[in-house]
Amino acid sequence: MKATIWHNPKCGTSRKTLAILEETPGVEVEVVEYLKTPFTRDKLVQLFADAGLTPAEAIRKMGTDAEERGLPDMDGDAILNEMAANPAYVNRPFVETEKGVRFCRPQDKVLEIL
Repeated sequence: MKATIWHNPKCGTSRKTLAILEETPGVEVEVVEYLKTPFTRDKLVQLFADAGLTPAEAIRKMGTDAEERGLPDMDGDAILNEMAANPAYVNRPFVETEKGVRFCRPQDKVLEIL
């Protein structure tokens, strides 16, 4: 099974999720460091839809100026535009496998799609 993780190596939850993926037999892991290789807007739309989240639910507030810039009060399209322009506004980690997409907070959520 292939698993893609949108990863920030500075994030403890992201590192723990990656460790679960790497320790699971039969899982081929693709790591996308999304701060270096940002999401496309279309990929964000797909990930959020598949994970059952709205753009507002996926905003990274801690460690960003998202609240000061008013992202939580914007409509979904505006939030997506901001996230595509600045991937730090996307909470993490997201993992995609053939079984679906999960926003892996807590990290054990990844087990649902393995």
